[in-house]
Amino acid sequence: MTTDLHPVRRALISVSDKTGLLDLGHALAARGIELLSTGGSAATLRAAGLEVKDVADVTGFPEMMDGRVKTLHPAVHGGLLALRDNADHLAAMEAHGIGAIDLLVVNLYPFEETVAKGADYETCIENIDIGGPAMIRAAAKNHGFVNVVVDVEDYAPLLAELEAHDGATSLTFRQRLAQIAYARTGAYDAAVSTWMAAAIGETAPRRRVVAGKLAQSLRYGENPHQSASFYLDGSARPGVATAQQLQGKELSYNNINDTDAAFELVSEFAPSDGPACAIIKHANPCGVARGTSLKDAYARAFDCDRTSAFGGIIALNSTLDAATAEEIAQIFTEVVIAPGADQAARDIFAAKKNLRLLITPGLANPAEAALTWRQVSGGYLVQDKDNGHIGLDDLKVVTKRAPSEAELADLLFAWKVAKHVKSNAIVYVKDGATVGVGAGQMSRVDSCRIAARKAQDMAEALGLSTPLTQGSVVASDAFFPFADGLLTAAEAGATAVIQPGGSMRDAEVIAAADEAGLAMVFTGMRHFRH
Repeated sequence: MTTDLHPVRRALISVSDKTGLLDLGHALAARGIELLSTGGSAATLRAAGLEVKDVADVTGFPEMMDGRVKTLHPAVHGGLLALRDNADHLAAMEAHGIGAIDLLVVNLYPFEETVAKGADYETCIENIDIGGPAMIRAAAKNHGFVNVVVDVEDYAPLLAELEAHDGATSLTFRQRLAQIAYARTGAYDAAVSTWMAAAIGETAPRRRVVAGKLAQSLRYGENPHQSASFYLDGSARPGVATAQQLQGKELSYNNINDTDAAFELVSEFAPSDGPACAIIKHANPCGVARGTSLKDAYARAFDCDRTSAFGGIIALNSTLDAATAEEIAQIFTEVVIAPGADQAARDIFAAKKNLRLLITPGLANPAEAALTWRQVSGGYLVQDKDNGHIGLDDLKVVTKRAPSEAELADLLFAWKVAKHVKSNAIVYVKDGATVGVGAGQMSRVDSCRIAARKAQDMAEALGLSTPLTQGSVVASDAFFPFADGLLTAAEAGATAVIQPGGSMRDAEVIAAADEAGLAMVFTGMRHFRH
């Protein structure tokens, strides 16, 4: 194909993001590399005293149509695509006055950023780059001779490579740049097609593409024998992907997964509803509570299942303060994530070197529309994110006794938590705090029993004579197929029930609730979470 090393004599630079541009331009010029450029990039380089040739002077055509046409020309693409070891290609270059381009530096119009700002349809369309991706793909195809740089973070490696090889680059280096380049144009096209599908209301487009940018190469995946990486999708949604890590060792695969689950759950509770805390273990909540203070919310969540909380993930819905940090620091915790932490809290955690503290730019919006992806053998399942919400007006009382105002508040709290528990999900709540959680069982009645038993064990550990579930309410993420699960909850001391309804045996379940003196409401919505 070609010799390994190939010198760089001529570079074409056309960038939207000018970060690092001047340092790069000066370094290339110092090596005697001729600089070609377009529009704003050329103006920036010239203003710094660098000698730059306009692409328009090379093509013989000015930029036109508001910049839509400037690099789509044989003088550019011939210079990028010509095989330097092919006599016919060299003859064509000579005959048509085409100069070789050995280095292409391009970053694309900021389409993703434009969409993220909520721009209108026409503005988004105008920020779709055409010439940039065409040049990138051409240079990447001809990586046997041409270097293509699409990310600012590759400027330094490029200069280091030139220094190491006296102004040349190796084939291995160019191959790496080519792979990065194709991934960038692929991700760019994915962003455009995904945005356009949403803009035109296409809910099931013929083709879907998902793309991400590497944030972190992880030590391993769910288990040590599995390799893993963490990629960002570019969205600005507050959460683990956009959080700032203030301290602690590197997050693991399981840390990231569990922290996401914890923060999505606590984001169901707006700060205006009062301080709230969620404690997660293995992607399931082991304690969730509201409180009079953040410290109180944490303590009440912790008292749901102290054993499981050890080594767990804690998510808070407001700024972490010193009093709460002091309480959390009493046991081993993997991660704490919150929309802020005051200096006193940070100082307290500083003594816990292994504890990761993540700060987010606010809470996530639980009603935000988004897609979730799950891989199956040979394909993907894609669905809307579960952003279903139930309010007081959505509840249907189906029993002779209606819930009290206090029971209604707890029922809605329990319903929000059940949405984030693996199905079959059962959640007991009392006075704005979970007191028992049953998750992921094949039988709903088993989930009822496990949650009640854990509540009994916790009561004994706290030195209480009655189960924590006494006087509680209970939420079920899907309907009770038989009355046995409901009766198990009643035996545990629950007084009110919230469930979707819709079973063939609803009448039987309602009759059992009436006989037990329970109040029960139907939501008409289920929250399976597999």
